[in-house]
Amino acid sequence: MKALIIIPAFNESAMIGSVIDGLPTKLKGVSRLDYLVIDDGSADNTFQVASKTKAKVLRHMINRGAGAATRTGLEYARKNAYDIIVSFDADGQHNPSDIQKLIDPILKKEADLVIGSRLKDHPKMPVDRFLINWAANIMTLLMYGVFSTDSQSGLKAFSKQAVSKIEINSNRMEFSSEILLEAKRNKLKVVEVPVSAIYTKYSKTKGQKNINALPVALRIITKFLR
Repeated sequence: MKALIIIPAFNESAMIGSVIDGLPTKLKGVSRLDYLVIDDGSADNTFQVASKTKAKVLRHMINRGAGAATRTGLEYARKNAYDIIVSFDADGQHNPSDIQKLIDPILKKEADLVIGSRLKDHPKMPVDRFLINWAANIMTLLMYGVFSTDSQSGLKAFSKQAVSKIEINSNRMEFSSEILLEAKRNKLKVVEVPVSAIYTKYSKTKGQKNINALPVALRIITKFLR
């Protein structure tokens, strides 16, 4: 089993090195484990810092968005025939020890897509993020008919079959809801596992901004109406 951890990154020079160093070097059921950073047009030294780690680094010349960066990672995984792919945020919010828990349902052939839910048994999210994420969950349910307790989670695991079928067209943060829609369309089995989140002063400044919630919601609605 060949596994790839993809790390989309935008202006993460302060954290990207330690995030990569903290990733596991071995996973049960996996014979080869690789790492891929997608530098999404960073204006800082993200590319330079990541290039000095154990990860391979691909670079967007301009900032295209988290969806576009994830799409680049999944395309690389598809071309290189990886069996399991994990998406992992670059801001230090995710706990690397959750990765094994995330891939186990795929190894057991119980799931094609696994969502690491920060709100399933671990409701420790800051109140503003909690409310925005639940609003996104409800929007995803109403628009796409798909429910997740953490539709916007950046911690996910994909089987080879899921990667071959899921097509991400959204460039920005609404891509997370699009992945769930693609899973539904392609009749992929989706499982959620509870994960812990590490909220620091730094990580709270990254990811989805409260002010961006409305534009993201409008893009979800626009995709639904197409």
